[in-house]
Amino acid sequence: MPKVGMQPIRRRQLIEATLEAIDEVGLADATIARIARHAGVSTGIISHYFDGKDGLLEASMRHILGDLGSAVSERRRALGEAPAQAHLHAIIDGNFDRSQTSRSVMKTWLAFWASSMHHTNLQRLQRVNDRRLYSNLSSQFRRVLPKRQARDAARGLAALIDGLWLRGALAQEGLDVERARQLAYDYVREQLDTPQRRTTDYA
Repeated sequence: MPKVGMQPIRRRQLIEATLEAIDEVGLADATIARIARHAGVSTGIISHYFDGKDGLLEASMRHILGDLGSAVSERRRALGEAPAQAHLHAIIDGNFDRSQTSRSVMKTWLAFWASSMHHTNLQRLQRVNDRRLYSNLSSQFRRVLPKRQARDAARGLAALIDGLWLRGALAQEGLDVERARQLAYDYVREQLDTPQRRTTDYA
């Protein structure tokens, strides 16, 4: 986390510079010096406020996760008391929002996932994000399905969202957002379609 005292506009400037540097050369070669050049600041400012590159990556991911949370909550807030399927679609749409699918953000997500296996703070962020997605999906499936089935459906959809996103991030042609969303919608429809046929397996 950045130290108290940094102006929000400067903080955002450094985060955007971090995303640009990772987009250009990857996390390993996105040095403090390169990020500082992108931001037009001294390396000392980054070291002072973020304690180095790991701290800046954490701050960047908190910013991206904040955008993700807003993308989902704004869509769901507009739905009000809509059926579960509409809220599940909103969660899917938020995860494939433009704020999450730009080239620089996708590369930063990939760098974050890799780094989270080795850094406690990043690992904690990853767990919080995973739990939030699972909880949101599970609560909506639970409106329609038995408890165990709702949990399994939520785990499956979370894995599908991550998998579609990851394959798109690694594909040379990039992520086909509309196709990814439609595949996730299809999964939701299959899970919610005539659930009574499957309830006997979850008694």
